[in-house]
Amino acid sequence: MDQQDNSVADHDQLGPQGRNSPTVLQVLPELATGGVERGTVDIAQALVDRGWRAIVASAGGRMTRELERLGAEHVTLPLDTKNPLAIQRNANLLAQVIAEKGVSLVHARSRAPAWSAQIAARRMDVPFVTTFHGTYNLGPFGLKKIYNRIMTQGDRVIAISRFIARHIRETYDLDGSTIRVVHRGIDINSFNPDRVSAERMITLATQWRLPDDAPVIMLPGRLTRWKGQAVLIKALAKLERKDVRCLLVGSDQGRSGYAEELRALARKLGVESQVHLVGDCSDMPAAYMVTDVVVSASTDPEAFGRVVAEGQAMGRPVIAPNHGAAPEILKSGATGWLVPPEDPEALAAALRQALSMDAASRQEVADEAIGHVRDLFSKESMAERTLHVYKELLQGAPPLDTVLSYE
Repeated sequence: MDQQDNSVADHDQLGPQGRNSPTVLQVLPELATGGVERGTVDIAQALVDRGWRAIVASAGGRMTRELERLGAEHVTLPLDTKNPLAIQRNANLLAQVIAEKGVSLVHARSRAPAWSAQIAARRMDVPFVTTFHGTYNLGPFGLKKIYNRIMTQGDRVIAISRFIARHIRETYDLDGSTIRVVHRGIDINSFNPDRVSAERMITLATQWRLPDDAPVIMLPGRLTRWKGQAVLIKALAKLERKDVRCLLVGSDQGRSGYAEELRALARKLGVESQVHLVGDCSDMPAAYMVTDVVVSASTDPEAFGRVVAEGQAMGRPVIAPNHGAAPEILKSGATGWLVPPEDPEALAAALRQALSMDAASRQEVADEAIGHVRDLFSKESMAERTLHVYKELLQGAPPLDTVLSYE
């Protein structure tokens, strides 16, 4: 380990190809699409930018090219399996990678690969970090708790919110001294209202047939029951404003039955003409800009809640349920409102407040919201805090500050 410690001490003076640069291996099932994958690529970029060596092991996927373009390396391994025998084989393959690539630290981001990664890291005597991305299903009688527990067995356990940190402590009885809270980060260059052209907004408004003077409410999120689209439709009916348009943005991912349920509910409540199921959107910054109020209505607590952060980053008032990580991200009364989950009446009341704001009040909310997200929830902030966790293990750095604590 002496050679590893010396390499860490020298990393600030070395370029990306410096032979003594620390090497971090991130492990996940695949690089297809999603928040876990995006976070992996963002951290790889941060490592490369700081002169560290970034390696990602996965079964591959469309984001592999993006990873390699930014100067990181990808190792293709069959890590998208839960087969116990394959997990052991993957442990042997990862141990080989650690030895051949001179890996300084292993960071696992999903349960099945984490079992392989832990075996390999312990065998090769390198630090092991996990990121706990959600509450994970415990299964009947809590039987999956044993399988999930691997995510609590890192030398450091990164929780993506204080909500998740509390869940880890309460569910898995983990000593909080190893937990570090590092909120997910969003790309504040893309989610920047000053960078969305009028043309992009007009294109979407035309595509979605939005009247020029219609107030717009938007709930982004795939069409799945726990995202709470039905709660918003019920709140819209209670709002009793026929001029308002309600956008449900997100794919049904083959769940056409649920989409039909939502349309039937809108018809039953007399708001069919106001509710638009528009499918996926490739330009979400512009979608936020054609919106007056952003809603998150999840019936289950969100581990982070990217919509709440993105909506504020775009200067829009956000309404979110008062559970999960939303209270950490939203400044209720300043950048939006927190309401009881699954309460259409309370959601309707918050919508009335949001839609009744004058221009000066909206600008005040926008300024506060944009500053709040840029200060705390940028991907740059996420990267700095994640790398600090690495430095705790590689350089003996002290815990960063209370942002990284579980309280």
